[in-house]
Order: sequence, then C-alpha cells, then structure tokens
Amino acid sequence: MTALDPDTAAHSPAAPARPEGTLRRIAHLDMDAFFASVELLRYPQLKGLPVVIGGGRRKVDELLLQGPDGEGLRERHFIPVEDFPLLKDYVGRGVITTATYPARQFGVGSAMGMMKAAKLCPQAIVLPVDFDEVRRFSRLFKSTIMDIAPVMQDRGVDEVYIDFTDVPGGQREGGRVLARLIQKSIFDVTGLTCSIGVAPNRLLAKMASEFNKPNGISIVYEEDLQSKIWPLHVRKINGIGPKAGEKLARLGIETIGQLAAQDEQWLMGHFGKSTGAWMHRVSWGRDDSPVVTESEPVSMSRETTFDRDLHAVRDRAELSAIFTDLCMRVAEDLKRKGYVARTIGIKLRYDDFKIATRDHTAPIYTADGATIRQLAGQCLKRVPLDKRLRLLGVRASTLARLGEEPVLETRTAAPLDARRRKPGAADRLGGQSGSGGSGGTASLF
Repeated sequence: MTALDPDTAAHSPAAPARPEGTLRRIAHLDMDAFFASVELLRYPQLKGLPVVIGGGRRKVDELLLQGPDGEGLRERHFIPVEDFPLLKDYVGRGVITTATYPARQFGVGSAMGMMKAAKLCPQAIVLPVDFDEVRRFSRLFKSTIMDIAPVMQDRGVDEVYIDFTDVPGGQREGGRVLARLIQKSIFDVTGLTCSIGVAPNRLLAKMASEFNKPNGISIVYEEDLQSKIWPLHVRKINGIGPKAGEKLARLGIETIGQLAAQDEQWLMGHFGKSTGAWMHRVSWGRDDSPVVTESEPVSMSRETTFDRDLHAVRDRAELSAIFTDLCMRVAEDLKRKGYVARTIGIKLRYDDFKIATRDHTAPIYTADGATIRQLAGQCLKRVPLDKRLRLLGVRASTLARLGEEPVLETRTAAPLDARRRKPGAADRLGGQSGSGGSGGTASLF
C-alpha cells in the first residue's frame, strides 16, 4: 500500500488537472545553519571551527570591532581566531539560535541554553545574532529563488516551499535538475549553501530536506514512502511536538511506520477526532496543502529573554528601555509590511517560568510607536510585577492593511483598563507608587 492507495486517496481533494505524466513536485528549501553561515561570511577564519550564535550582545563582542590599539575600527576578517570570545566564558541565560556543524558534533543545537552548551563544547566560539544582516541575506536568497521559480511560500527567515511542478526542469530527475540550479544560483549570489527536498507534497518535502544536510538534494517519490519515510521517528512529522511524541511513545509508537499501522479510529480515540485523523493521514504521506505565495499575518510580535532576571523596581530603567525598544520594533515591523493594528498585548515570563499575558483593543488602528507603547503600558497595569522577570514581549494583532482598515465607531467611555482599575491601585503607567516603590506597584516607565 502506497501514499496513493485507491482506498485512501479517494478521501483527498482532487488535484489540479495536469498534462499526462506530470507529477506534483513540491520542494522544501532550508538554508544550512543560516545564522552561523552568515557570520562565517564575515569571519572566514572561523570556517571548520565550532561556532554558536546566540545570547545577548556583550562588551566583548564590541571589542571585536576595535583595532589592536583599542581605538578605531578594523575589518572583521582580520581578527585573529584567538581574539574571539569562547562559549566557556559565557555568563547569562541566552539560548543558541544555531550552531555550525562542527559544534553540532558535540551535541550542541538550536534552542539549547548557552550554559548547557558550554558544558558540551566549551571551546566553541560564541557570537551574537546580527538580525539586520540575517534579514538582508534572507531577502537576497528568496529573491534569487523567485527569479527561477515564482511559486514560493515564505516559511521564515531561512526556509521556503517552492512548487516545482510547472517550472522548467521541475520534472527532470524528479526535480533534481531544478534543485541544482537553485542551489548554485543561491551560492553564486550569497556564498551560502542550502539543502533541498523534493517530494509529491509539502509534508514529505520538509522531511526530505533533512536527509542530506548540508548542501544536499533529496528526492522522494510516492513509492518511497515505506522505505524512506516510515523508518523515521514520529517527531520528524512537522506538527508532532514533544508532548504528542511522548504520548505516542507511551502507546508503543515511535516510528512513522508504526503510526501508519494504527487504526484511524484508535488514534482518534486517543488524540481526539481531528488530531487522530490528521495523524493517520500524514503517516500515509497524504498532504494536499498548496504552496501559498501570499498570506495575511495574524499578528506581529517582538520579545526578548534577559541574560539575568530583572526586577520591576531595582531594574526599572533597564526594563523601561527594553520595553520601549520592543514597542518601537513592533511599530517598525507594521510599517515595513504595510499594516496597522488595533489590539496590543504584552507577555511576561516570571522567574518561576509562569507566563502572564494581557491585551488591550483600542478604538483606533495604529502603527505609531508611541501609541503602541501607551497601549502596551495599559496592559502592564493589569499584571503583577512583584516577581523577577525572565522575558518581556509586545504583540500587535487585529491587523488590517494600511488604508483598508474598517471604520470604527467613536467611543467616549473611559478605557477598559481604567474602568476595571480598583480604587487606590498604583498608577504603574507613569504615576507614583502607592507603597513607596515596593513589590508589584512599581512602574516600568
């Protein structure tokens, strides 16, 4: 039984009509260790060495820009390897964004805490993320793809889906010819490598792009389901996270093949009707989702995890600066993408890892940084600030295209947060603390 078994394919929507012999070929392209690779372009002397990217920028990182005499600037690629900061000397709570392949050999990986990684690979060089440079290269490699294969779906800063089906070369060798062309074009323009998986759908293409990293091309056909897909761990399916993976393991299911062997009703009984049916479908390699070239964002957000826990009273000035910067960055994101927002929210993670979120829906749409800061500040009044903070975030939602926002009724009533405020509560948006600046009554402004 294959992914197109007649008994199961009948339940899927009909595919678009194509000339006889034309196969649906979808590619998933993933840039290789993208954040680290961008840094290696600036520091080629670090190639072949274990390097991790992440954590907050520190004074030692700024020293890399200074000349040997401590004054002026020097070109980055002239910095001796021994001058770069090492992971063993890192102090803070930052997490790794990515790591070079030599670092990964020591078990270091994305989303790992910096301090944990330092125990695994203390000799690794650590560099901060340069988001501006990463975004520049992201735009560059995506525009290169669009010049060759225009049906592309953006899935983040370093990965995309591409519909090869009707593109010249997209059918040759199952898509390998077109994949080679795209790989070479990206390398010629950026100096960066990528890995590409080509398959009948997005589900299988994403798994295939991991088969031959770095700088690899993997081709999967429908008949390869049992030999190439079923032996993989269930977590290789995009959408099965840690909790679902643990539950499947408790049920004796670890591979995709074992998942495919389960009765659909049995899966629905354990995971719910929708999730169970989805698990059964994807284990058989079925995915008819299209490559969407444009999609409207639901929200835009910015958040930061602190290198050390910050307190609303003792670290008021630092938190104020961070909070303002997050609001301004959200505003910049909205303006750059041509959106305005009506709902502004905040996210706090305390030192005990508990999370608090609040949002405020305004009677206007805005992309103004000062207005976003004011609305976010109103949310801040409604959360306790008596514990240390690990993370702070600002989010804009209820979005509309600039110039296309709905006309809203004008309200004269007091803002919702003001109506809810209890008598005698401290004004944490800008007034004085009612208790002399203790506990949860401090202002971040």
